[in-house]
Amino acid sequence: MARNSAHDNPLAPVTIAVGQEDLLLDRAVQEVVAAARAADADTDVRDLTSDQLQPGTLAELTSPSLFAERKVVVVRGAQDLSADTIKDVKAYLAAPAEEITLVLLHAGAAKGKGLLDAARKVGAREIACPKMTKPADRLAFVRAEFRALGRSATPEACQALVDSIGSDLRELASAVTQLAADVEGTIDEAVVGRYYTGRAEASSFTVADRAVEGRAAEALEALRWSLSTGVAPVMITSALAQGVRAIGKLSSARGGRPADLARELGMPPWKIDRVRQQMRGWTPDGVAVALRAVAEADAGVKGGGDDPEYALEKAVVAIALAARARRG
Repeated sequence: MARNSAHDNPLAPVTIAVGQEDLLLDRAVQEVVAAARAADADTDVRDLTSDQLQPGTLAELTSPSLFAERKVVVVRGAQDLSADTIKDVKAYLAAPAEEITLVLLHAGAAKGKGLLDAARKVGAREIACPKMTKPADRLAFVRAEFRALGRSATPEACQALVDSIGSDLRELASAVTQLAADVEGTIDEAVVGRYYTGRAEASSFTVADRAVEGRAAEALEALRWSLSTGVAPVMITSALAQGVRAIGKLSSARGGRPADLARELGMPPWKIDRVRQQMRGWTPDGVAVALRAVAEADAGVKGGGDDPEYALEKAVVAIALAARARRG
């Protein structure tokens, strides 16, 4: 969770959590609540949606108490507050009450930007909670989760976990916690495979790996398993494209150490080693044929054909044959 503010006190008068990643937004709230209850076990927590915070409600919640109790007021979907309520919040930001922490959860888009700007202007503590749409972001998240638990996991294990679980951060975090609790020592790819066998085999990247290795039968088996377990066809074409492009990039790159090639090609060193093993048998013509097969499959699964499954099977076979061109 990246923090953008100059200070990082969970009990700052105002915290804004900006973004659309639900897990990170919830963690931002939990961090503040935990700090407040560590300071005062009787802290009163009010967790409100935007429609529950009506004009005048914030003034009631933040009015002085006879017992000077600590309070945390959480407002979710702050970008959707009414104009009158936003006026109330802005007025409060100018003079926040003692012993009260206001937490505003904001999507970060243009809607409600004035409220976000006002909070930043008064120096609110800010936590970035961006939606993690890129595989690299989810991989970094998994690594950070292991580090936070004081555990060591190999790069291959982290990648296997992302491939197996998918894009749901809650499931990824839960998987990391389970592995950290159950496994002693360094967590490697074999451990992840044992825990998530069914899901790992259903991974779109497993289909791609078997295809670029020229193992047509295994690639087709993995493809059918993936489709039967609900993996979206577009995810499979994306994985196939990444696999073939990696072969093409590495085959045309200058020789060198994995670390040097990693910088040049934008791949982690462990992936350089894996692709080097996969690229045996590939030719430039084979890469061109495979890329055309992927493009045709992509068009087929996005409405250009009547049978997305057949389009994928055809691509997988074409890629596997291209991978074996030099061997044959």
